[in-house]
Formats: sequence, C-alpha cells, structure tokens
Amino acid sequence: MAKYSEEFKIKLVIEYLHGNLGYKLLAKKYNIPSQTPLQDWERAYKAQGVNGLKRRKVKEVYSVQFKLDTIQFKLDTDASYQETADQFRLNNPSLIHRWMKEFNRQGIEGLKPKSKGRPSMSKKPNQQTKKEDIKLTREAELERENELLRLKNAYLKKLRAFWENPNAFLEKHKQNWQSNSKKKDSD
Repeated sequence: MAKYSEEFKIKLVIEYLHGNLGYKLLAKKYNIPSQTPLQDWERAYKAQGVNGLKRRKVKEVYSVQFKLDTIQFKLDTDASYQETADQFRLNNPSLIHRWMKEFNRQGIEGLKPKSKGRPSMSKKPNQQTKKEDIKLTREAELERENELLRLKNAYLKKLRAFWENPNAFLEKHKQNWQSNSKKKDSD
C-alpha cells in the first residue's frame, strides 16, 4: 500500500502550483517529514500530468532495448536521472540508476529480465529415480557386495590392531608416511 494516496498527491501539487506556500511550508502543514516528495510529485505532474502521480497497478516489464535507449540518452545528454525519467515517461528515476548500475557491472546481460522466486520443484530431476533406473545385473550386485565386505573386513582388522597396540600401529603407519613422502620428493 502506498504511503500517500493519489488524491493527496494531486491536492498538494495543485495547492503548491496555485497557492503561495513553498515546499517546506506545505510539507510542514501536512506533516510530511521532507520536502523532497513534494518536489518529485510536482516534477512528475508537470511532465506527465495526473498520470505521473498514479501508482502503477501492474509491474511493467521494460525491454532490453528500452533500457539501453534510456541509458544511452542519459550518457549522451548528461541529463539528470529525473530529466531522463521525464523524457521516457518513467515516474521512478531510481529505476534508471539501477539499470545503469547493472549495465556497468554485467553489460547487456544485466539488463535482461531475471526470473524471481524459488525455482519450481518439478523442473529438478529426481536423483533417486535415476539411481533406481540403473539396474545392476545379479553378478554386478554380488561383486559390489563382495567389495564392500572386503573393505569392512580390512577396516575392522586395522581397528583391532590399533586397539591392541596403539603405539605399534602408529609407528608402522608413520614409517609408511615417511617413505611415501620421500618417494614424492624424489619425483
């Protein structure tokens, strides 16, 4: 929801244009913390009429070419963001600043529309079904089971040796590590 209604903005702009109060006094009269919104509303009203004060109901998607044209105009004419926004009938000058920032950071790719939100779950392939799809032959399953049992057996033997004599186990492996490091050094 907008902080200020469209009617309120129109009322203040008309009061400014036809009255004798300046920005500061109008802001004070209507308890607006700053005069900046009044200045922005007045500029938008002068450039686009009542449409410049309306909030857009639908988020407009601008083409990459439109964004490039806007940026190019700003750079060529050295116009302010507000003047550029008025020229292209945009009621939000900060939008141009954001486009320029993205263009400087990523080039034209930064101006392309980006998808928002979390990607849908249906697009991700289910990895569990892929694993199930790969059926092993009975022989391959047995070989796999044999390999796992060999690994488990070797692990348990090393664990038992370690529990029986931790120092001897560490000395033996320390020698292996040292001989392996000497081989690497000589390579």
